[in-house]
Amino acid sequence: MAEMVERNYRKVMPLPASPSNTKTLGELMQMITIIAIDPSKDVTTSASLQGYQHNPQEAWLPITESRNGNTFFAAFHLLCSGIGLQALLLPVAFATLGWAWGIICLSLAFAWQLHTIFILVRLHELVPGIRYSRYMHLAIVSFGPKLGKLLALFPVLYNSGGMCIILIITGGRTLDLIFKTLCDRDAMCHAKSLTNTEWFLVFTCLAILIAQLPNLNSVAWVSLIGAITVVLYSTLIWALSITKDRPIGISYGQFDKLKSNMEKFSDVLNALGIIALAFKGHNVILEIQGTLPSSPKQTSYKSMCTGVTISYIVITMCQYPLAIAGFWAYGNKVPYSGGQGLLTAFSQIHGPSTSKLIMTSIYLLVLVNCLCTFQVYAMVVFDNLEVRYTSKKNQPCPRWVRTCLRIFYGGLAFFLSVTFPFLGSLAPLVGGATLPLTFAYPCFMWIAMKNPRPNGLVWFINMGLGCFGIVLTILIVIAAAWTLADKGLKANFYKP
Repeated sequence: MAEMVERNYRKVMPLPASPSNTKTLGELMQMITIIAIDPSKDVTTSASLQGYQHNPQEAWLPITESRNGNTFFAAFHLLCSGIGLQALLLPVAFATLGWAWGIICLSLAFAWQLHTIFILVRLHELVPGIRYSRYMHLAIVSFGPKLGKLLALFPVLYNSGGMCIILIITGGRTLDLIFKTLCDRDAMCHAKSLTNTEWFLVFTCLAILIAQLPNLNSVAWVSLIGAITVVLYSTLIWALSITKDRPIGISYGQFDKLKSNMEKFSDVLNALGIIALAFKGHNVILEIQGTLPSSPKQTSYKSMCTGVTISYIVITMCQYPLAIAGFWAYGNKVPYSGGQGLLTAFSQIHGPSTSKLIMTSIYLLVLVNCLCTFQVYAMVVFDNLEVRYTSKKNQPCPRWVRTCLRIFYGGLAFFLSVTFPFLGSLAPLVGGATLPLTFAYPCFMWIAMKNPRPNGLVWFINMGLGCFGIVLTILIVIAAAWTLADKGLKANFYKP
């Protein structure tokens, strides 16, 4: 939410509201009362951060309830939310693009999304005292209430709620893999495996149990566990892959000669879509920065920039080896279906010759990472649910109401995961439509908020990147739709 303050005055200063949208902006507004204090005193409580006393509603919501975070907490959240199973599909993109173009496209996409992250970090507190702690609110301020909602609502909902559904599907199937790894071909194990629906329910119950932590700042240690597990399982997968014998008949050729030019062009666009979707978490950047303290003397900008730098050095060390080593080990044998790419290739090709302990350890790391990542993305949904309650009741959510809201969302996410167990197969199509949130909208936001000199270098770079991002999104969505129409979709509703 937007916050506007003026130092050394006890005065509430709301952001300017449009008469025609008083209610909408009222919900988005955060007002702060500034209390004159002794500068030598360092007040760092959540109610009064170095002289900032937040309006009651902000102090009630999960995102901004606690602003006592730090650089390391931000790095934990960024690592946990910024890298995941999508990175395991990078060798599939390399199989289409080849070595040179694969590395070039991955590097360009990495630099581009890092540029947009720093734009969001800068716009979070463009002027000391004014903070935008939610992506939707920054979009509305940048583009206006109607256009901002139109452009950002679906991408934010899909990248938060949709990610939780995909995590339930992945986590449930991983539980099934753990059971089968431990019990298959074991004469001493007489237990019968659960159905996929039951595994989904088990995962959802575990996730919602952990989700009773009150706010995003309190999830920091969970995010640390998620960050450690994703680094461990990605490192184990690529390291074990290159130590094993490469399968017979693998190819590093870019195209099948029997394919038409349209099919080849579609494959290239799908490969670019895979690379683009490997970078996620932009929809929680502002929320994570919202957990950091800020004062007129020292804003949250430097702390967040340090957190981003630390986390993306680690992300680089995970994604490039997965892409390069994975492609070297399996070439065109990495399957796209299932959404787990390199993990599926390793388990199918080298799983039988790998000890149960190692395979179970990898699956457990994936499971724990899914549980931890769920907490970061679900917190955005919880925040939106509690906004409705606190706006209507003008009081914080009682513990029982907060618990009920989170159980309700867990049940809804479980129902949708059982209804659409093939959601991962739609990621290039549906997820492709949300790419502007990562690659385009921040560039346009920068132009709208900073008003750089028209036709200047900064204006030209951001306008060019933003427009190219929109065009690329349209092409990727068309290519994904073409592929689905050509190969078909197994729409197994209610049959996970």
